Amino acid sequence: MKLNSTVALTLILLAMMLGAGFVSAVWGFTVGHEALKGVTQPDVRPTKKLADNQNAASGKEGVAILREEDILLNVKEYIKNKGESSKPTDKEDEQAKNTETKEAQDKPSPESLTTQASFTSTNSDLKLPIKSQDRGVTLEVNSATQQGGSLLLNVSLKNEGSDAVRFLYSFLNVTDDQGRALSAITEGLPGEVPANGEAFSGTVSIPSALIEDAKNLSLTLTDYPDQKLQLKMSEIPVAR
Repeated sequence: MKLNSTVALTLILLAMMLGAGFVSAVWGFTVGHEALKGVTQPDVRPTKKLADNQNAASGKEGVAILREEDILLNVKEYIKNKGESSKPTDKEDEQAKNTETKEAQDKPSPESLTTQASFTSTNSDLKLPIKSQDRGVTLEVNSATQQGGSLLLNVSLKNEGSDAVRFLYSFLNVTDDQGRALSAITEGLPGEVPANGEAFSGTVSIPSALIEDAKNLSLTLTDYPDQKLQLKMSEIPVAR
């Protein structure tokens, strides 16, 4: 009888699958058995547990009972030793006094702090006001103060020339003593200054974060659109 090749191939594959399944089962059982070696099921029989407790109770040592007089004596001795150990010695008292005296001497007095602050403020005020004049137009920085996270320069502008002058304050150039250009906002100054000698007051605001390490500022302003005027000033102190 001739065997069909398809049937033979099917039987061979089936035999291989059965063999692989058997080998996998044997291998899994062996691995699990090795992993569970030494693991035993806990004994949950109540009778055995009760017997173990009775045996442990029977073998338990008795509690030693102390006399009341001994307890009171031990407590008094402990309190006495603790009080003597916590009492500071004369040497420790002397060291503590020396430390307090040294701290009092190192701490500056309020009078010296006031004098130092007044001295710093006076030095800053001596550098102001600062003026710059060109063609009859005068720009003056009167004071510098810190307010709301910005340095405020109080300025005044007047025109004693023969013609009115126009300004575009976006052309105001402010730099620090390291040559860095700073952004500034001008408020209160007119766009056109008449030639009547009247002084106009305003402020130039500069963010304090831009001038943390700066000591002096420079300022340049020119007219618009002719740009014939050059109002320049430097060494403007940065108030702290």
